[in-house]
Amino acid sequence: MSKVIGKVISVNISKEKGVIKESIPEGYFQESHGLVGDAHAGKWHRQVSLLAQESIDKMTKVGIEGLCSGKFAENITTQGIELHTLKVGTLLKIGETIQELSQIGKECHTGCAIKVQVGQCIMPKEGIFTKVIQSGIVKAGDSIEIVE
Repeated sequence: MSKVIGKVISVNISKEKGVIKESIPEGYFQESHGLVGDAHAGKWHRQVSLLAQESIDKMTKVGIEGLCSGKFAENITTQGIELHTLKVGTLLKIGETIQELSQIGKECHTGCAIKVQVGQCIMPKEGIFTKVIQSGIVKAGDSIEIVE
């Protein structure tokens, strides 16, 4: 049993860490790895990063201009869900994948291109990270469900 709680706005990828990601039409998220071709993918607990459009909108409201999907180096930009209010261990069905919430927020690394270009970063407080439990494709428009 699952409940639709949001949707995917965009899937974003970069070949290097700490840089703004580019939107792609769809991505293949591999079990125990993350988004194939992305610098953050690998055998660790932060395989996929997610950030809500609502969090990005908060930054826009405080006067930061030019924000868009991928600007905070998130792999998946979501809408309709307050990601940072979920509990670690929550299972999410995103597109064809099943992902487990593994961490909420993170320490920004030194010399972060996002912080330099944008002025501040919301990822440390409101971004979440997941591990891919079941492989599959994720694309813009896909629903996000909590797996009960």
